[in-house]
Amino acid sequence: MPRSGNRDRHRNRSAKDRSRPKGERRDKRYFAGESSPVRVVTPQTPRQVRAIERLLSGIGVPEPKPFKPDDFQVEALAAIETEDVLVTAPTGSGKTWIAREEIRRILGKGQRAWYTTPLKALTNSKYTEFSNEFGAENVGILTGDRKENTGAPLIVGTTEIYRNQLFDALRSGDQVETDFVILDEAHYLADEERGHVWEEAIILSPPRIRLLLLSATVGRAEEFAAWIGEVRGTKVRVIKAGPRPVELRAAYISQDLQLFPLFGEDGQYNRDLDQFARQKRDNFHRRRR
Repeated sequence: MPRSGNRDRHRNRSAKDRSRPKGERRDKRYFAGESSPVRVVTPQTPRQVRAIERLLSGIGVPEPKPFKPDDFQVEALAAIETEDVLVTAPTGSGKTWIAREEIRRILGKGQRAWYTTPLKALTNSKYTEFSNEFGAENVGILTGDRKENTGAPLIVGTTEIYRNQLFDALRSGDQVETDFVILDEAHYLADEERGHVWEEAIILSPPRIRLLLLSATVGRAEEFAAWIGEVRGTKVRVIKAGPRPVELRAAYISQDLQLFPLFGEDGQYNRDLDQFARQKRDNFHRRRR
């Protein structure tokens, strides 16, 4: 029986060897050919090149100038001394400057502050920024992953951690050790899954703690502020910035690394982008065949 089995295995190996191309190594594997046709890069027309030049014009580092706060920043800084403040301003307008200057004033008076954000990455970034600004010994961080220098007068943490401290204080009958709280990205109140955290943080913060809420995208700001004033029994000032100081420009990068503005010179959708929708549709049908 064993000898018969050896003959069968030898016969099977011989059959496999005969099926291979002459000279091919037994252990060698070959890669399949390209499954998609070679893409032909179509040069951009002079009109498209001019559009790209317009898109990229003016991009660079501006000339340094002495800093001068905008009117909305000065107004917010004055209001936060006696009121809760909701600042709604486009990204890049300088909302953080308001928080930073009030933190400077708070620390100068020997008081304490909290800076909350919805994201660990943003919390880590603000922790580094404020440590450089106010000194590492004056700044601590509290997230689900990090717990450093928690006795510092300025704590940077996620909104969930601040909310949890409010719950702990409520259960123990103690006071949260802070005089001022910044709720960054305050529009998270409208988030379906996490919005209750911001709601609870606002409701549970004692009126003695002044709140500064910052957002670039909050909707119905006056209605939001009225609700805050109702649940906290405080005055709430809504401060809005002017137009976006940093212009947004949108473009599409093709697979050939060509750049196409999303909007044409007339401000309407750039019809040159239709070609990529057709390519995607054709590739989809080709794969299904």
